[in-house]
Amino acid sequence: MSLRASLESSVMQIWQRRSWRACLLLPLAWLYGALLLMRRLLYGLGWLRITHLPVPVIVVGNIFVGGTGKTPMVIWLVEQLRQRGWRPGVIARGYRADLDQVAQVLASSDASVVGDEPLLIKQRTDAPVWVGRSRVASAAQMLHEHPEVDVVISDDGLQHYALARTIEIQLSDARGHGNGWLLPAGPLREPASRRADFFVVNRSAPSEQPAALAVPTGSEVSAAPEVPAVSAEPFRSVYQMRLHAEFAEQFVQRSQRQALSSLPHNRRIIAAAGIGHPQRFFDMLNSYGVVLADTIALPDHYDYRSNPFRHVRADMILITEKDAVKCGGTHELASDARLWVVPVVVAIDQPLLDNIVEKLRGPSTA
Repeated sequence: MSLRASLESSVMQIWQRRSWRACLLLPLAWLYGALLLMRRLLYGLGWLRITHLPVPVIVVGNIFVGGTGKTPMVIWLVEQLRQRGWRPGVIARGYRADLDQVAQVLASSDASVVGDEPLLIKQRTDAPVWVGRSRVASAAQMLHEHPEVDVVISDDGLQHYALARTIEIQLSDARGHGNGWLLPAGPLREPASRRADFFVVNRSAPSEQPAALAVPTGSEVSAAPEVPAVSAEPFRSVYQMRLHAEFAEQFVQRSQRQALSSLPHNRRIIAAAGIGHPQRFFDMLNSYGVVLADTIALPDHYDYRSNPFRHVRADMILITEKDAVKCGGTHELASDARLWVVPVVVAIDQPLLDNIVEKLRGPSTA
């Protein structure tokens, strides 16, 4: 495990309990909470501008710092809405994207320029994908270039209140809300009582038991400042999401596949992941009977400019799709026959899609 990944893991462990270390940071968390409240009030009072697009907007995000499965959820949403006759487009910030203005993401784009997650979404869905610091500007340009888009999906952006939204989907995972405190005393970007239209819990391995999720009640919602950009009445149902993987594809020749359940036990297989919660990937592989000799937890959004596998002894190295979109940037990694990519497929309770479509269509006139 790299030093940065080790530090991230240590911080996450601190944030899971209300320890004395976390308590020392409570004054800063209170200050952060006051700034959040002030910002939301400014939007609620109309002093900060909220832009409404001519098409519905779905925001997929989380309040827990780190990965909870937003990108697989966005891919699933694009695919499912298409089957229902919608023509979705995606906007994203693009983590550490090297952009001065909004840009369209192509399947051949450089992940270091547009961001790894937007590139993965483009490669998986071929939907219009635009990135930029301003989600409002990205959405406006996308709609101008792609007038066929009739619903905008924002990958992350719950806190980007400048963009009005029709639906909010808030994701969490087995970590729940940690110790329930705001940054930096806890892992939350916003209070656990924050409203949303739909709550989705990511359980990617059968062994994962999600922590208790504090879904806002009516009284908790009313305590938050009113923001016109956010739906006022939350659905109280919590939907389950699982990430499934059946096979691995050799990175240098993606047509070569092996079922995870049939990977040989006499070969040295390791797994590596540069995602927000690497252990979820490792647990998922274990649940399919993959015998791992070792694991490598890399920092989230690891850029692969340096090869972390150069001195690793392994017959196979299993990586995520998010890591794979960056491995082609260097010849050493692009030609490493040990690398095998594990694509994941999302499964979510069917009523979620029905309720999303119903809300997109608006109230019935019958």
